[in-house]
Amino acid sequence: MGRYAVRDDVAVADCALEIEACDLGDLFETAARAVSELMVDPATVAPAVRREIALTAPALDLLLFDWIAELLFLKDSEQLIVTETSAAVEAPGTDPAAASPAGAPCRLIARVAGGPIDREQTTLRADAKAPTLYRLAVEPTADGWRASVVIDI
Repeated sequence: MGRYAVRDDVAVADCALEIEACDLGDLFETAARAVSELMVDPATVAPAVRREIALTAPALDLLLFDWIAELLFLKDSEQLIVTETSAAVEAPGTDPAAASPAGAPCRLIARVAGGPIDREQTTLRADAKAPTLYRLAVEPTADGWRASVVIDI
């Protein structure tokens, strides 16, 4: 399981996250966990809804941006907080052993579970509004992958 940290030295009015994971699926799963924990105490959300989310983007960092935007859209449109995630990411060009067509998009297929915000049960934290492009990055490391993202609060 990946890990994340809130960076207080990057953005004053927003929330800057540094995420590290062993592979891309784990990175996107950890990002979802970080976003959920930013907004609520996940232990106070009863997982009652399951669904699959599929996204494509021309670049890996933009796929992460779209992923976080989708999670926040679910919170805003359905009052749904995702608390469990299983993600598979295809990113052409990141695996030297795999052949992929030039210009092929990055893909995410995630199975998520979560529940609605219950004003009597759910412990609310920050009201995250949207990911930003400021310092948005996804890059390989010696041990896996690292991402940086700033979320507008």
